[in-house]
Amino acid sequence: MCRNNMSAPLKTIMPAAWKATATVIFLHGLGDTGHGWTEAFAGIRSSHIKYICPHAFDIIGLSPDSQEDEPGIKQAAENIKALIDQEVNNGIPSNRIILGGFSQGGALSLYTAFTTQRKLTGITALSCWFLLQASFPQGPISGANRDISILQCHRDCDPLVPRVFGSLMVEKLKTLVKPS
Repeated sequence: MCRNNMSAPLKTIMPAAWKATATVIFLHGLGDTGHGWTEAFAGIRSSHIKYICPHAFDIIGLSPDSQEDEPGIKQAAENIKALIDQEVNNGIPSNRIILGGFSQGGALSLYTAFTTQRKLTGITALSCWFLLQASFPQGPISGANRDISILQCHRDCDPLVPRVFGSLMVEKLKTLVKPS
């Protein structure tokens, strides 16, 4: 579902006011860019958190029968993993990184968190769905984030991503993540 335009990911960054000790990487939804979410985070900014909002990825289709762009999804996830690695190389422990997103950004965040070897703090998945669901394990995952905390929210009347997508995602997450 993601069209990979992230070979050299563009991003907006809101640096921490003081020395960064944590990072939030947040991915936008359809029709937006990282700039939109950077502005939103400015209102809740914390002095020790750096915010990175990548942009420049897209989806092919948004319906239950839409074909997913598996190579594009996997490449976009690798690009997000490279951002995580960059933050770790800059001194932020991976367990001080939150990955999140809205719509396809939330979907990519979930996919990335469950396929990275880095232990993350948590995932924020807003009004999204689960990418490449058919190719994921049917039981609990064994990766670094098998017991990760997830904030999942979905609007009742999202005009693009039906609530049933969020409900299906919750059922899939119950099979993948070890309860805390």
